[in-house]
Amino acid sequence: MARITLRQLLDHAAEHDYGVPAFNINNMEQGLAIMDAAASVDAPVIIQASRGARSYANDIMLSKMIDALEEMYPQIPLCLHQDHGNEESTCATALQHGFTSVMMDGSLKADAKTAASYEYNVDITRRVVDMAHWIGASVEGELGVLGSLEHGGGEQEDGHGVEGEVSHDQLLTDPDQAVDFVRATKVDALAIAMGTSHGAYKFSRKPDGDILAMRVVEEIHRRLPNTHLVMHGSSSVPQPLQDAFNAFGGEMPQTWGVPVEEIVRGIKHGVRKVNIDTDCRLAMTAAFRKVAVQNRNEFDPRKFLKPAMDGLRDLCRERFEQFGTAGHASEIKVIPLAEMAKRYRSGALDPRIGGMADAAE
Repeated sequence: MARITLRQLLDHAAEHDYGVPAFNINNMEQGLAIMDAAASVDAPVIIQASRGARSYANDIMLSKMIDALEEMYPQIPLCLHQDHGNEESTCATALQHGFTSVMMDGSLKADAKTAASYEYNVDITRRVVDMAHWIGASVEGELGVLGSLEHGGGEQEDGHGVEGEVSHDQLLTDPDQAVDFVRATKVDALAIAMGTSHGAYKFSRKPDGDILAMRVVEEIHRRLPNTHLVMHGSSSVPQPLQDAFNAFGGEMPQTWGVPVEEIVRGIKHGVRKVNIDTDCRLAMTAAFRKVAVQNRNEFDPRKFLKPAMDGLRDLCRERFEQFGTAGHASEIKVIPLAEMAKRYRSGALDPRIGGMADAAE
């Protein structure tokens, strides 16, 4: 059995001081490329699907694809994670289809567009935690609204993202509130807001501390040293990929993503899960464009998809190595969901705040 919960994987990452990239998928080619990269460097994997991906591919297809990947790569611990769940039913149906981890994004209301109150976030996240922990699955929560500190708004991705302008305070997770949130909800991982956003157009210049607030990561880790932190919207949008995309007919304006060195800095301060989607898309579509331009008579989809898979595999392998994930898959003995459920019920996995297990009620 290779399917692992997010909690067990991130506990191992914390113990050994590494981060795990979480790659979004929609189709078979992405799954194969990610797993091939992981196997090549002995890295555990987080594969995640958004609501848009589940709608595009269908839950049955996604579930069977993960079953196949698990069978093909039995040596690689694989966490299947619901990205940005918007309500309880999204998380419940994910668990029904074999997801071992769900994200309840209570920072937004169920429409996935309207900023929610703190009280709403705590209430809905705690309900999902209770549901998931009952069967041994993990829960990631989010505190603060994902969006740009440059222009004060969010970016839509698969229909998810705050609409309109939000306050600067909402775009930065409050460290005091983070402590209270973890205590109240018992989440296994906490996604925090610190200036990153969805999509390719994250920053209009190379980010500094004014628009990428890594100091927030460091302060929350100082107060919650035993809580696994998550960086969303953390594609680096590498210049070589932008150039390759544009060299063959693309029209991507100059943009900046989250520098890898800043992600590595975050990993040193408690970041254990790093969400990456745009880079994966760009690696594949740059390859599509190259084939289309250089082989204008080509009509076999496989001739487009194979080099795209190669590009994605190389990107994923690079991130596994940069984040320190490589070399750890073979160290992990997967704990079954039923055993994780027993540990949750016993209180053994309750949040440890200030070094002590906190039996939050």
